[in-house]
Amino acid sequence: MESFTELPAALPGLRVMRGMTTSLHTGIKEHWGIGRIDEGDTEWWGGGCIRRSVSGCILLKRPGDVVRHLRHRGPTVFSVVLLPTDDVARVVRETDAVVTPQFEPGDPRAAPFHRLLDAACSGEDRFTLEVALAEALQALGATRDTRSDPSRPVRRALAFIHEHLEESISLEELATHAKLDKFHLCRAFRAQVGMPPHAYLTHLRVARAKELLHRGVRPSELAPLVGFYDQAQLTRHFRRLVGTTPARYAKTPNDPRFRGVLRPPAQSEASTPPHSSPNDRREPVAPGEATGWRTC
Repeated sequence: MESFTELPAALPGLRVMRGMTTSLHTGIKEHWGIGRIDEGDTEWWGGGCIRRSVSGCILLKRPGDVVRHLRHRGPTVFSVVLLPTDDVARVVRETDAVVTPQFEPGDPRAAPFHRLLDAACSGEDRFTLEVALAEALQALGATRDTRSDPSRPVRRALAFIHEHLEESISLEELATHAKLDKFHLCRAFRAQVGMPPHAYLTHLRVARAKELLHRGVRPSELAPLVGFYDQAQLTRHFRRLVGTTPARYAKTPNDPRFRGVLRPPAQSEASTPPHSSPNDRREPVAPGEATGWRTC
């Protein structure tokens, strides 16, 4: 069960949403975002390990981040601010920031993010939002968390996929660029990114298709622009990940129901972390109990 509401924002380029979910999804983030758990207790996998988020936690997301929800202990209520892409890219490029995925409740480093969320959700004026956004971006540039950064071969593979998104990619090419044999690369990529390379590429292509639809590109022109063989292949993957067809999405691109590229987890992976096989499946348990999964 899910519900989402987009709130008005006085600052162009800033999008604000509040929502509630009890659903388990695997998804890839399309935007830079700051989220806060307002109510609830949830476990999720991202950046190579399992995290637990409770009321008051701040979560920072980057484009391309893969997140897999493992368990909600009751409904999870959250607030999200999607940030202006150009502003964030400039800050990250200038500071070489490695973004911390989560701040715990009460962490003083998260204060600028709480202020931005509070201002955005309460409908403050443009000047107030500009100040809060500037402070949040400065704090974002100061974050450091090397634990969540993928290994060099996986970073090379990610860069190659992003640079050649609209082209046909072979595993041999990807492994050569990553400077790692294809067997170890597939294992490392799944463990560190959250899905295998081909699935990650498909998610990125659908995310790019959504972006082009926002810009006014006709659905019938999309397939070759994002690397799909034909319109049928594009429509099949788009419907599976977004929940509607490209043509219908183009008519309501800001519908909160289609806010990200998401898919419900398959039965075999609903409670299985990305580095495990279905045979290793086990129910998530409370932090501190022995699971064999790496917990942050």
